[in-house]
Amino acid sequence: MDIPLSRRTLLSFAASVPASAALAACGSSGPGNGGGDGATATYWHLSGQPQEGVRTGAVERFNEASNKGRIDVTTFENDAYKTKIKTAIGAGQAPTIIWGWGGGGLRSFVEAGQVDDLTPWFDENPEVKDRLFPSSFGAATVDGRIYAMPFESVEPIVLFYNKRVFDDVGVQPPESWDDMMALVPEFNAEGIAPFALGGQSRWTNMMWLEFLFDRIGGPEVFQAVFDGEKNAWSHPAAIEALTLVQDLIKADGFVKGFSSITADSNADQALLYTDKAAMMLHGSWSYGIQQAEGGDFVSSGGLGFMNFPPVEGGKGDPGNSVGNPAQYLSISSKASAEQKKIAKDFFAKGVLTDKEVKEWIDTGAVPIRKGSEKLLAESESAEFLQFVYGIASNAKTFGQSWDQALSPTAAEVLLDNIARLFQLSVSPKQFTDNLNEVIGK
Repeated sequence: MDIPLSRRTLLSFAASVPASAALAACGSSGPGNGGGDGATATYWHLSGQPQEGVRTGAVERFNEASNKGRIDVTTFENDAYKTKIKTAIGAGQAPTIIWGWGGGGLRSFVEAGQVDDLTPWFDENPEVKDRLFPSSFGAATVDGRIYAMPFESVEPIVLFYNKRVFDDVGVQPPESWDDMMALVPEFNAEGIAPFALGGQSRWTNMMWLEFLFDRIGGPEVFQAVFDGEKNAWSHPAAIEALTLVQDLIKADGFVKGFSSITADSNADQALLYTDKAAMMLHGSWSYGIQQAEGGDFVSSGGLGFMNFPPVEGGKGDPGNSVGNPAQYLSISSKASAEQKKIAKDFFAKGVLTDKEVKEWIDTGAVPIRKGSEKLLAESESAEFLQFVYGIASNAKTFGQSWDQALSPTAAEVLLDNIARLFQLSVSPKQFTDNLNEVIGK
């Protein structure tokens, strides 16, 4: 999928970024100070296995091979990371290397002069750009200039389901929204939650709306919001999508107490692989978590997966997806010249090496480096990886995660109102009125 590099297209993905060394992290890993010329760059990224191990491993290998400086790593849990980055970047205390998702958050850093323009470096090092998926650069680009290095893996949102539970109850995976609603009382009657959900994290709730907006009205509905059109949230398809998700909540479609479950705890994942929930809408990275923590759930064939089904009468292509096309590394404009050089050396020599590509595949992820098809086919997780590769390569629209596509200000209002929507404390009309107030902010 060839994604234009303009702000006006949302067929890219999302951004947030690391936090400051002055803030307390949830964990720390990586090599110590010093080495080479004595220069040290800093790098903050997300914690949580198995992804954390791949990230820190890449840094350790780079440090071992480098005699021109080192990189120190600090890790954060997802939600804490997103909260602290605003303070860290705003205080001028960002790490040298800023981990993120691209998109609206990156744009805000660019407009504030907080990250470097990497376009000249990519022009001087075309081989670095040429080995990555072209579609990954959309969310790294602001007004035609590249401000981030795409890396890691492509991550569509996937509807996972427990084959054991489906077999026990004697039902089939849903082929439409109506099928999903019909399954709710079937599973509830057996004491099984129809859907696992870590609702306290809010962005997990958002994935439901992203798909429903697309399936009902097509990508044009959120595109209008992204483009800043007045009252864009009030589109009839948006009202219908908001109403449908509240219908699902009222029907007890989600596990009881979902609003107190956090995604960082992986409790939502555990509900699926322990047969307490039948289905879960989550990022493709969930496969690796269930593989690592779910015993033989994945290896025994208990895990099923599919794209989000269509809504009857909807305009959206059922092959469309939402999620992250990659993850992104930017360089703080406040870093020293020596630190910036270390960061660029890491981008050129330490990112998506053969070893790292293999490690991502082993976690159940599809790395964004070209030419990985053979390794995907040889993996024990070949079926899932080829499924993800198919979604990423065939989707006519791969929508950007909303909280990353929008500005940080609008995204916070969005997430707050999504939480309230799922708690049934605002109506679809109140939700749209509240969001219309921050369009373009």
